[in-house]
Amino acid sequence: MFIGFDYGTANCSVAMMEQGEPRLLTLENDGIYIPSTLAAPTRESVAEYLFKFRDIKPLDSVGEQVLRRAIALNREECIDLEASDLAFGHSALDLYLQDPSETYYVKSPKSFLGASGLRDVQVSFFEDLVCAMMDNIKRNAETDAQACITDTVIGRPVNFHGRDSEAANQQAENILLKAAKRAGFKNIEFQFEPVAAGLEYEATLTENKTVLVVDIGGGTTDCSLIEMGPRWRGQSNRAQSLLAHSGQRVGGNDLDIALAFKQLMTPFGLGSKTTANIAMPHIQFWNPIAINSVDAQADFYSRSNLATLNQLKKEAQEPEKLARLLEVFHETLGYSIVRHAEEAKIALSEHPQYSVVMNLLSEQLEVDIHFEDMINAIESPKQKMAELVKEAVMQGRVQPDAIFMTGGSARSPILRSAVQETLPNIPVVSGNYFGSVTAGLARWAEVCFK
Repeated sequence: MFIGFDYGTANCSVAMMEQGEPRLLTLENDGIYIPSTLAAPTRESVAEYLFKFRDIKPLDSVGEQVLRRAIALNREECIDLEASDLAFGHSALDLYLQDPSETYYVKSPKSFLGASGLRDVQVSFFEDLVCAMMDNIKRNAETDAQACITDTVIGRPVNFHGRDSEAANQQAENILLKAAKRAGFKNIEFQFEPVAAGLEYEATLTENKTVLVVDIGGGTTDCSLIEMGPRWRGQSNRAQSLLAHSGQRVGGNDLDIALAFKQLMTPFGLGSKTTANIAMPHIQFWNPIAINSVDAQADFYSRSNLATLNQLKKEAQEPEKLARLLEVFHETLGYSIVRHAEEAKIALSEHPQYSVVMNLLSEQLEVDIHFEDMINAIESPKQKMAELVKEAVMQGRVQPDAIFMTGGSARSPILRSAVQETLPNIPVVSGNYFGSVTAGLARWAEVCFK
C-alpha cells in the first residue's frame, strides 16, 4: 500500500487513495493532523527508545556511536526508559508544559534539516528524531487504513535553508530518506510540496491554466509556476509543465518568532539598559525564541551563557526583568513564549487586539498586542515571501492565470494581501490550506507506485 506523506514543519499528515480520491488518515486521537513535536525525558532517550522498544537499529557506525552514548548517559542519570516516556503531537506539548525544565522537547525538527555546520553525530541525532516521528505516524496510519504501508511519496520544500543550496538540500533529503527506511518504508520518492499542492488543485480544473502555487508552511515558503489541467493530469513525466520554482526558509514559525521578539520580550529586558546606560544585547532576547536555529538555542542554553546572564542581571537598571530572562533559561521557556506569539497571531487575524498571559513561577505577565503591532513585527518575513513570488514569475517569464495559495500561514489576510499586491489583477484561489499538499502527494504516489 502507498501513501502521500507531508512531513511538515508545523504539522504532519498522510493520505491514501480511496475510490480515486485522497483520504487523509487519522494520526492522533480522531485528528488527521499531528503537530510536529516530540517530548522525552532526555535528548538521549530518542535513540534508546528506537532500539529498545521499536527494534529500529542505526544504519551506520555514527548512529551506533550515538546509541551507545545515549544508553550510557541515561544510565548515569538513572533513567530507566519506558516506551510511554516518548510522546508525540499534542501529547508531547502537554508533557512539556507540565514540567518544561525536566522535559526534552523539540518542535519542528524539519527546520533544522539542511542546517550548515552540523557534525555527523548531530545529523544522526536528527535522523533518530525524524525516524521516531515517522514510525509513530506510520503505525497510526496503518491502524486507520487497516493495511501495511510500504511505499510513500514524501513532500519536501524547494529549499530547506538558503536559496540554491544544493548541499543543504541533499543533506536534508538524505536524513528524511534514511529515517523513512528505518521506519519501515520500502519504496520512497520525493516531490516538491508546492508541486504536490498544485496536483490537488489541478484535479478541480476543466481547462488548462498556468498557475502559481504559493505554499506558505510553518518553516518555508515555496512557489512553483506550473502548467496544469486536463492535458497534464495523470502524466508521470511533468518536466515540461514545471516552469519555475523559488523557495526559502521563511514561514509561519518566522512570523511567530518575529512577533515574540518585538512584542513579548520587553518584560524580559529587551530595550532595557545597564547601570552604565548601555543597551542590553539583543542577541540574549533573540536566541531563546529562535527555536528553528540549532546554534541560537545552543548558545542561549549553554553554561557559559548562564554566567553572562547572571552578570547582566547584576549590571541591569531593571534587574527584575533580567531575573525573568534567567527563568526562561532555567525553565526552558523559549518554546512556550513562541507558542503565545502563535496564539496571538491567529487571534489577531480576526480581532484588533489580543492579550497574551504568560505564567511564570512567581508572577503572571500580561502583554496587549494590537493588529498594527503584528503588521510591524512581521514586515521583514512578509517581504521575503513577496520576493519569492516575484522570483518565480520572473524565472518562468509568464504571468499566471491564477494564484493558488495553500499552507497554514496562507490563511493570514496580511500575507494574502501581500501576494495580491505583488501580482495585482490575478485571481487568488485556495483549497484546503492544511491538506492540499498531502492530498497531492497521495495523487503523485498513485502515479509512482500503481
